[in-house]
Amino acid sequence: QVQLVESGGGLVQPGGSLTLSCALSTSIFSARTMGWYHQAPGKERELVARITPGGSTNYADSVKGRFTISRDNAKKTVYLQMNSLKPEDTAVYYCNTAPNIYYIWGQGTQVTVSS
Repeated sequence: QVQLVESGGGLVQPGGSLTLSCALSTSIFSARTMGWYHQAPGKERELVARITPGGSTNYADSVKGRFTISRDNAKKTVYLQMNSLKPEDTAVYYCNTAPNIYYIWGQGTQVTVSS
């Protein structure tokens, strides 16, 4: 069973930055399009960024220009660099395959943007 382990969240002031990491325990990581999702309280989980095996990226309009997704296939890890954070970015962040979900969700990592 593939495990997804997200880390790097925390409390940050508006305008600040965080880098999230997600490590996977699968030998076929390099063949998967991976995504970062967030889920705010009372809202549906939604995809905010994805990266193909070849490195092409797509972003939700709400994070475009502020977030950068990247991957290290050797480390089986996907990253989300988040800059210029806003209070509305507050959510639990998860990684998984995208757009189709193939793995059981991990525990996520909480990001709170507040002064």
